[in-house]
Amino acid sequence: MKKIRPVVVIHGGAGVISQSTLTQEQAERYTQALTEILLKAQQLLKSGATAIDVVTEAVIGLENCPLFNAGYGAVFTHEGTHELDAAIMDGASLQAGAITGVAQIKNPIIAAKKVLQESEHVLLSGQGAEAFARKHHIEMVDKDYFSTEFRRNQLHEALKNNQGVVLDHSGKSSVPLPELTPLDEKHKFGTVGAVAIDSEGNLAAATSTGGMTNKQVGRIGDSPIIGAGTYANNESVAISCTGTGEVFMRAVAAFDVHALMTYKDYTLTQATEEVVISKLKSMGGEGGLIAVDKWGNISLCFNSEGMYRGYAYDEGDPTALIFGE
Repeated sequence: MKKIRPVVVIHGGAGVISQSTLTQEQAERYTQALTEILLKAQQLLKSGATAIDVVTEAVIGLENCPLFNAGYGAVFTHEGTHELDAAIMDGASLQAGAITGVAQIKNPIIAAKKVLQESEHVLLSGQGAEAFARKHHIEMVDKDYFSTEFRRNQLHEALKNNQGVVLDHSGKSSVPLPELTPLDEKHKFGTVGAVAIDSEGNLAAATSTGGMTNKQVGRIGDSPIIGAGTYANNESVAISCTGTGEVFMRAVAAFDVHALMTYKDYTLTQATEEVVISKLKSMGGEGGLIAVDKWGNISLCFNSEGMYRGYAYDEGDPTALIFGE
């Protein structure tokens, strides 16, 4: 029997690279953040932690980093508020948990995991999700905890220029980012996510997002929708997506990768490229996904010019990437 090598893969959003203005320092700031998150997840893999715990901790790290649009530093809605979404799925049991439209849960992925563990439901929204989190003593924060000056100014620019809905970090801002960014903020999809396979061969996937700048209050994207932006099944694959959520939902993108592998015997690479490069692109969908199959093979596939991403096996140095390396 083939020996499975535990691995964790993460992403921090996809988009267009600003090649003309990129410096080595800019790239290093992002790769360092990704590497630090991967190192912590790698330690969990080494210790024998389950895949579900590994992806949870990886996404917590991404939610706590203001470079990414999830948790602290999330973008603003049209009304100047925050609405955060998250989902997680266990490939061994096919249990899943998700929350959407929350504004006071510090780490939405923790609440999504608690839904998986403690609720008879899969998806909770808004005030109901926050009441559930309080009941289970999950850390809550003031609504302005997620706000940064850059994100607020970005919303003001979108409103002033009548830009309409801006995909994640699309709008300009006269306020500098908390860190220099190699991705063009006009064309960046800020979802974050993680997938992993543990030493027992169990798969898991987790995704979290702050949504889109200037979006209508109440809009929900693909991230918390099981089968669209997040999916895991021990028989095939674990997937976390990032991109134009409405298209990923219509394509049922994450589940489609599983279906191609299960019903048509596609390899992981064949399935992810069919969905991301062919199907999504033909529907006008931009972005990508990360995936690991039941043998521990990984895919970091995107049709945009870049995607913050990285991976770490249980041994060896982590790898963090931005471009089409």
